[in-house]
Order: sequence, then structure tokens, then C-alpha cells
Amino acid sequence: MKSFMAKKNEVEQKWLLVDAEGAVLGRMAAKIAPILMGKTKPTYTPHVDVGDYVIVVNADKVKVTGKKAEQLKYDWYTYYPGGHKVATFAEMMAKKPEKVIELAVRRMLPKSTMGRNMLKKLKIYRGPDHQHQAQQPEKIELF
Repeated sequence: MKSFMAKKNEVEQKWLLVDAEGAVLGRMAAKIAPILMGKTKPTYTPHVDVGDYVIVVNADKVKVTGKKAEQLKYDWYTYYPGGHKVATFAEMMAKKPEKVIELAVRRMLPKSTMGRNMLKKLKIYRGPDHQHQAQQPEKIELF
């Protein structure tokens, strides 16, 4: 009996649509990350990207539990002197809600070149509209 190994040119990748309205950030990201990796498919192969494309709409309506809206902090460095920036979850949601979801999912993906390529298959939009109607995404319920 031989083990099945998926090949890059034989992989069929679907487009999935997720509505983030009212979803808890971490729980949603924990379900999106395995889809991007392909772990939800029976043809999962660790060294081949077999994951599907994921479109997230209504990113500005995602929520967190407890006091995380005030206590959760995002920090980055601009590579200029004194360029260390810090923002709370509430501030990030006001400015860039797409970045909040992207960071949550990115931290659950492999830290490698393949993980960075998987993240490119994640498309995030603030409102209910997206520009991927031509791909005919199929709507899925994560919760």
C-alpha cells in the first residue's frame, strides 16, 4: 500500500466565503487557518499547499470577549528612530479591521515561505461586498 502525496499541479483549490459578523476573532481565525493549510481535506500533504482560498467579509463587525477590546495591544516598529507604535484592539478596529483578522490568522499559520504563501490566499473586506464573484465562492458557516 502506497501513501498518497498530492502534487502541486493536481491540487484543486476552492473559494470559500466567511461572514465575520458577530464572530469571535480567535475562534474564527482558528477555523480559517486549517482551511488555508488544507488540513480539512483528505488529500492534505504537509509539503504541498493544498488549502482553499478564503474570503472574509464584514471584518469590521468581528468582536472579542472579556476586556480584550481595551487590554489587547498590537505593536510594530516603523524602522525610524522612535518609531515603536502601539495600538489597542479598539483603535485597530477603527483604523484597520482587516489587519486584525490578518494578524490573528497569520500567527496560526506555519512560519515559513509556504505559510506566507498560504496567507496570500486570505482575502479580507470591511463590508459585505467583495470583488471575487467571478470565482463563485461557496458560503460556509464556521460557527
